[in-house]
Amino acid sequence: MATTPRRFTFLLLDRFTMLPFAATLDALRLANKMSGRRIYDWRLVGQDGDFAICSNGSRMALDGGLGDEIAVTRDEVVIVCGGDDITAQATRPVLAWLRRQARAGATLGAVCTGSHVLAKAGLLDGRRATIHWENHDSFSETFPNVNLHRQVFVDDGSRLTAGGGTSSIDMMLHLIGKAHGADLASQIADQMLHTAIRNDRDRQRLSIATRIGIRHPRLATVVERIEANLETPVSPSQLAADAGMSTRQLERLFMRYLNRSPKRYYLEARLARARHLLLNTDLSLIEIAIACGFASSSHFSKCYRERYGTSPYRERGVQKALPALEWGVLALAS
Repeated sequence: MATTPRRFTFLLLDRFTMLPFAATLDALRLANKMSGRRIYDWRLVGQDGDFAICSNGSRMALDGGLGDEIAVTRDEVVIVCGGDDITAQATRPVLAWLRRQARAGATLGAVCTGSHVLAKAGLLDGRRATIHWENHDSFSETFPNVNLHRQVFVDDGSRLTAGGGTSSIDMMLHLIGKAHGADLASQIADQMLHTAIRNDRDRQRLSIATRIGIRHPRLATVVERIEANLETPVSPSQLAADAGMSTRQLERLFMRYLNRSPKRYYLEARLARARHLLLNTDLSLIEIAIACGFASSSHFSKCYRERYGTSPYRERGVQKALPALEWGVLALAS
């Protein structure tokens, strides 16, 4: 058992999400409290040394910046806390700093979208990792060399990743339990009112049936297959045949429970994925079109405009301008 506190360094990227950061940090605080001694220590750093702004607009005071001389030991854990507009946060200073910590032998982790930054630095190549389900598609398109999973967290030795939200609690309870025993982890979970500790085999999202509010098993199976085959769409007749029903039966089920045809549901699911890739990656329109099962960028643009009332090109331009506008408002307010 360690005799000196193990230190965690939290890299707070601008617009980081509060919940996964707070959950991670508080698990360490409670570990100290419940064990009756200081087994963990921590510090907060950011690209600038004064403070980091959370996605909810609050400010978090930092202990130092990346330009400061921050000694990192082999036993240290560096956690990248990501959030909104993550591609803009993967700056050269941030990537260079993370690579230095990797060379120093530190364990590197990430919560929420922080996995994107570790991957951008090349520190997840050939590794197992996870990221928030909303960013899963864009991540897999951008970083094909990462073995991406949909679990709540992934422990790949010197690389730790959690999907965000309360999954950070599960990752920390896992780490604390490995180092100091399951009893301490259970006590911490009890303090946090975290009544069901998840492991690294639990998936992030609710079941299909729960998410779309249906209890028809064959319909849920068809919807699950649709979501798994957005890049290479399966015809309604094939979906129906594989589910053991006629195309007409499938159409009636979709209209009754989802108020749309299977073809329309499939198209909307592909467009939703395309919109996420459009707003969260730098992939070209043709790359996005192909990734979402469209034969051409012109067909993709036509369907996109009919669904969202604007062109993909225009929406990407507007959304990229919004963060700058938001920061301008924050600057004026401060």
